Amino acid sequence: MHIGQAAAKEGESQMIVMMGNNLSLTSIILNGDPSIEHKGKLPCLDEQVKISQFYHCEGLLLRILKDDSRFVVCNPYLEQTRWIEPRYSHRPHGWDRFSYALGYVNTDSCRYYKLLGLIDYYYNAHEKQFFWYEIYDFDSDLWTTLDVTPHWRIAFCNRGVSLKGSTYWCAAERNVDVDEVLADRLICFDFTSERFGPLLPLPFSGGHIDCMTLSCVREEKLAVLLQHDESNPYELDLWITTKIETGEVLWSKFLRVATAGFNSYVPFISESFFIDEEKKVAFGFDGRNRERVIVIGEAGYLRGLDLVGDFGDQECRTDLCSYVPSLVQIKQPEGGESKQQSDLEKCRYDENMLRLVSL
Repeated sequence: MHIGQAAAKEGESQMIVMMGNNLSLTSIILNGDPSIEHKGKLPCLDEQVKISQFYHCEGLLLRILKDDSRFVVCNPYLEQTRWIEPRYSHRPHGWDRFSYALGYVNTDSCRYYKLLGLIDYYYNAHEKQFFWYEIYDFDSDLWTTLDVTPHWRIAFCNRGVSLKGSTYWCAAERNVDVDEVLADRLICFDFTSERFGPLLPLPFSGGHIDCMTLSCVREEKLAVLLQHDESNPYELDLWITTKIETGEVLWSKFLRVATAGFNSYVPFISESFFIDEEKKVAFGFDGRNRERVIVIGEAGYLRGLDLVGDFGDQECRTDLCSYVPSLVQIKQPEGGESKQQSDLEKCRYDENMLRLVSL
């Protein structure tokens, strides 16, 4: 595909698209009438391997496979891969109930990558709660159970977004009923300290029927999209961060799309999105047509771009993110005798498994 040889054209945004259990590289050009071009499937894996989820971290991809319990971390630009064995894959009815995040620790000489896996099962504030947080270290090639007692809850549908090595989620206070608030806060996991930070404010109060999605802006800022149907059907609001630190976040309104102005079509962005801050537009899959990407902007700007290419089974999940090639090398496990889990870690794992089975 020659990902690294083609310099981005003026007004062009590259993105990774997941359709039909495959990942592909696609570009959108916004100069004049917008256009979309399917570049081809991403390398690194055999074409027969099917993807069920993927997570992006500054040019690296964590791929969750549909028919294989293992994970694959890859750099499509360098065509490097690393296979990771999970300790346990919880997939009732074929769906993986773990959520994942890929992040890193920065040092003067290099980056050390880690993988976070979590289950946060929340029925209500008084019963049927289960959470399990564990982290995989690329250097030690071991999983470790994190000692976490969450005062927050992260809904399974709220995907994390990587920014500068940490991962952020939309979340809510744990004692707030899920039927009232799905998410109205922001929370960060720091891979250096292996700890969650405090709950930070989102620029709105999201209700149970609202859709909230996070995205990353040029690996520098966070963006959040709110879609709700209370005062105005499927009204869309987007904000970006002007400051984000451990204990403070500030937001600025980026775009508002009042869909009452559209006569016959009301845009709804499904799953992920990303924005072009300079052009002041947002991209996302059309929630009513999985083979179309919609572009929304100011003053009622709306364009639909049909994807062309062999994407396989269209009934599968769709997803996308912006993409910039990376020169980061993926460290491979060291040869020789493999390291063993400690007795304490084995005990923690067994306890979690017993709780999970009983639930």
